[in-house]
Amino acid sequence: MMLRDSDPPHRQVEKLRRITDVLIDRIDRLEETRGSAWSMFQAAVALEQEVLARTRQLEQAMADLSQRNRELAVARAAAEEANRSKTRFLRAASHDLVQPLSAARLFLSALTDTPMDEQQKELTERLSGAFESVEQLMHAVLDISRLDSQRIEFHRQPVPLGELFRRLAAEFAPLAEAKGLRLSFAPTDAVVESDPVFLRRIAQNLVSNAIKYTNRGGVVVGVRRRGATGWLSVYDSGVGIPAVDRNRIFDEFQRLGNDNGTPGMGLGLSIVRRACNKLGHPISLSSEAMRGTLFRVGLPLIDGTHQQHPKASDASSHVLRGRVALVVENDHGMRRGYEMILGERLGMVARVTGGTAEALATMGEEPPDIVLADYNLEGDDTGLASILALRDAAGRNIPAVVVTAHRDPEIARRCASMGVPLLEKPVRPAELSEILVRLLS
Repeated sequence: MMLRDSDPPHRQVEKLRRITDVLIDRIDRLEETRGSAWSMFQAAVALEQEVLARTRQLEQAMADLSQRNRELAVARAAAEEANRSKTRFLRAASHDLVQPLSAARLFLSALTDTPMDEQQKELTERLSGAFESVEQLMHAVLDISRLDSQRIEFHRQPVPLGELFRRLAAEFAPLAEAKGLRLSFAPTDAVVESDPVFLRRIAQNLVSNAIKYTNRGGVVVGVRRRGATGWLSVYDSGVGIPAVDRNRIFDEFQRLGNDNGTPGMGLGLSIVRRACNKLGHPISLSSEAMRGTLFRVGLPLIDGTHQQHPKASDASSHVLRGRVALVVENDHGMRRGYEMILGERLGMVARVTGGTAEALATMGEEPPDIVLADYNLEGDDTGLASILALRDAAGRNIPAVVVTAHRDPEIARRCASMGVPLLEKPVRPAELSEILVRLLS
């Protein structure tokens, strides 16, 4: 729209008004645009301030988290050190804890062979039960300590289940008989691969648990072959385990509400689960109310058969009688206990000594038939050192047994390398007799 000189005045005025309106409109839009940009600028500044504030808060939170992580690391290190200290203490104290208990068991076993009236027999049975309870609790605590240790080592080897069943039958027959229960072990020639010490612990705890929670009927132990796996099965005719309790029974100190005063601390199944997890043996549980419970442990089968050793009760009378046993034991209570069990019960000639030097002097030029040595002797002396010295002096590998309260894998390795059976304290006379028969047969 342009002004022309030729336009009349009213036309020029109208054009000027329109031009003015257009210019005012442009100025208004320009101001609006400038106001929007200013608002955006102000919003950007405010947002930047918010970002800075949140960044400072995040940095503070990260610093707090780092501090908490450092505190947690310190607490975890302290807890791990406390656990290691506990393990070291239990390992160190186990010998001193078990030694008097082992001697007491030997004396009590010798006492049962003497003539007694009914009251004395009852007192002896009650003492045996008390010792059994203490022994089980100590074994449970020591086993849990070992299984919780990160340095635990297993010694996998062929384990004949028939021999294991025979030992369990001898061990638990009195307990089952006292409750009026039938305890049956199905004959088997199956051989599996496992750690023999911990496999026996697993089986012991399962059988013991079955007997404790069964009031009538019985307990049946056997093995079922399924492909390359042998399922060690323990079935009882007890009241069963409710579904809500089937997970918690494997925790420490957990017992069923219907135990009715059944003795025990609720540690057996916890040991079973720990040992099975460490060894890679699957475990399953099935139960039906008022119809019993079945525990199964999967074990890898090994081809081949195993020659069964003669039962100690059948062979000890003629295999051990008159044989010379050289005992190397520095504890006076244990020495006297060995004298009574070996000499008076088994009919052997027991020569007791306190260390390697005394054992060599006692042997002279007539080597004993077998050496029974405690691992921990005075000072740096050990039972293995005594056996090596006696064998060297005799010029032959004298059969020997090492007895220890220390559950140390290094001791087990050294005994295995020397072909020497390892017997854990507290010593059971029946188990000792069985080992002696096996070595001297």
